Amino acid sequence: MKPGFYTIMAAQFFSSLADNALLIAAIALLIELSAPDWMKPLLKLFFTVSYVVLAPFVGAFADSMPKGKVMFITNTIKILGCGLLFFSIHPLLAYAVVGFGAAAYSPAKYGILTELLPAERLVAANGWIEGTTVGSIILGTMVGGALISPAVSAWLLSFDFPLIDLGINSPAESAILVIGAIYALAALFNLKIPDTGARYERQHTNPIKLLADFWHCNTTLWRDKLGQISLAVTTLFWGAGATLQFIVLHWARDQLGMALDKAAILQGIVAIGIAAGAVLAARFVPLKATPSVLKLGVIMGLVVPLMTLVASMGTSIPLLVLIGGLAGYFVVPMNALLQHRGHVLLSAGHSIAVQNFNENLNILVMLGLYALLIKAELPVNTIIVIFGLFVAATMALVIKRYRFNRSNYDLNALIGVEKHHH
Repeated sequence: MKPGFYTIMAAQFFSSLADNALLIAAIALLIELSAPDWMKPLLKLFFTVSYVVLAPFVGAFADSMPKGKVMFITNTIKILGCGLLFFSIHPLLAYAVVGFGAAAYSPAKYGILTELLPAERLVAANGWIEGTTVGSIILGTMVGGALISPAVSAWLLSFDFPLIDLGINSPAESAILVIGAIYALAALFNLKIPDTGARYERQHTNPIKLLADFWHCNTTLWRDKLGQISLAVTTLFWGAGATLQFIVLHWARDQLGMALDKAAILQGIVAIGIAAGAVLAARFVPLKATPSVLKLGVIMGLVVPLMTLVASMGTSIPLLVLIGGLAGYFVVPMNALLQHRGHVLLSAGHSIAVQNFNENLNILVMLGLYALLIKAELPVNTIIVIFGLFVAATMALVIKRYRFNRSNYDLNALIGVEKHHH
């Protein structure tokens, strides 16, 4: 791998680590403000809205200047959102600003991979990026949990600067300050990202034109016989993953009696499973064999309701690792397949935008439904069973569709296609 690749990975790692630590800190802030329970999933919902709304425009923005510069600018927006949390602006709105930065950051971080590396390195590179992203989710969640834990927050709050009153009086606020410093570290790595020299024709700035373009890209990927399968799977996976994040926190509190800082560790454990699954998939599933992993999605959905039988931290760990492992093993090959089809049919930036739009739209829908289930005061175990069966049923439908496509079209030919350069 080229040296620039590792700089991108470091920048991505710290930026994503801060996003995930900030989610836990923002939840802690909501608890300090005694906000109702159903507001917690709305944090992620507000974060995600930008991905959906900005999807038609961020691809063009990412292609309009060197990707490292895009990553620097968007990371700065995240720092701004982080700072807003200090000015008694509602956590939902401040976290939405961070989401705005993240949404514009995403096409650049993936798009630069296709500029730096040849196609045959993409699965491996994606494995690495997904691996570091998942690593940053695990660590970020754990860092967030640690920062708000009584011991660490007491230590952070004990710092007293002469003559400067930072006005930081709660565990959540001290955590947010540290997280701002992590974003700043990511910014330093962004400045060191090499310019790949890739340039694109001048991007349209007319919003109507961009929307039409985006719509065309979206329908192109959904119509593609392989694109639609991989897009359906990754869309479901991200929606389910985001919801599972909150289900685990809720379940750890109600079923295992754990406080937020401890429950955050369980979230990390699911992510460790995802990382392990992702690494194994990157190792053992060649691009040609990606559809073979679809059935794992059904199995994962059926394993989730077993959470309702668990009563201790000890038994919950292997189960959560298994759930994560199944998820990671089936989503990484699908992601690689989707990027491959996207790259062949559209430009890299545009296909990532389509992917972001669909995945995040599903996150909005699933988190919204989850918030409604909480507002309706359904017990967490009932929610878990509904969730697991929903995932299993949806994946079964995707498999049915895939078999239909396979019997009517030559899908192997599609997997092997490279873009023709004139």
